[in-house]
Amino acid sequence: MVYFVGAGPGAADLITVRGAELLKKADLVIYAGSLVNPELLRYTKKSCKILNSAAMTLEQVAAAMVAAQEAGGLVVRLHTGDPSIYGAVREQMVLLDKQKIPYQVVAGVSSFCGAAASLKTEYTLPGVSQTVIISRMAGRTQVPPREEIAQLASHGATMVLFLSAGLLETLSSELQQGGCPPETPAAIVYKATWPDEKIVRTSVAKLASAATENGIEKTALILVGNFLGDGFDRSKLYDPSFTHGFRQAERS
Repeated sequence: MVYFVGAGPGAADLITVRGAELLKKADLVIYAGSLVNPELLRYTKKSCKILNSAAMTLEQVAAAMVAAQEAGGLVVRLHTGDPSIYGAVREQMVLLDKQKIPYQVVAGVSSFCGAAASLKTEYTLPGVSQTVIISRMAGRTQVPPREEIAQLASHGATMVLFLSAGLLETLSSELQQGGCPPETPAAIVYKATWPDEKIVRTSVAKLASAATENGIEKTALILVGNFLGDGFDRSKLYDPSFTHGFRQAERS
């Protein structure tokens, strides 16, 4: 069996229990060396073969998984965060399907969840935003025209932007073109939950200068929206005047 395992956002103890148990049993681990915390490899047994996928092609990764599985081994493909977000897992699954190799996916904690935890904030504040847009700037890999940053920013929703830390001048411009006022709160979270995590609070207009001042060029999430501000409405769920299926409203 091949297991695609989410490694979590960075801290070695933020992998799921299921993911950690699979690492302990694995005969082959292929991990995204440029992003996954190597401390996670300490879960593996001494006989486990470990490959860093950073220097491998898709075909080489698939060949290694197939060979290990055909030899009766348990394979863990260790992806950063959760495999479903910018994990490039679907293309691996297609190759495994062609070889009739069985696989399962083990969910992980995404870095966008880790970033919110580090910031001690909530993305979906009543009266502020009930929608989270996860996207990225167009770079060497393009995005569909309807998903350009200016188009997404026009919704005024919470935005979490991956793979964009090296394009902040353009990102700032596109956010403002989409209707974000220059003073809209923003945060740069470098290596969320890692020991060397760095958090920079800034504004949409100052994203690029804030990153430069703090030496951040990559491996950072960009968070944008008024959820980073101070104002929001109280949740109805715990409002004493609100009735729902588990509680009657208190009479005044």
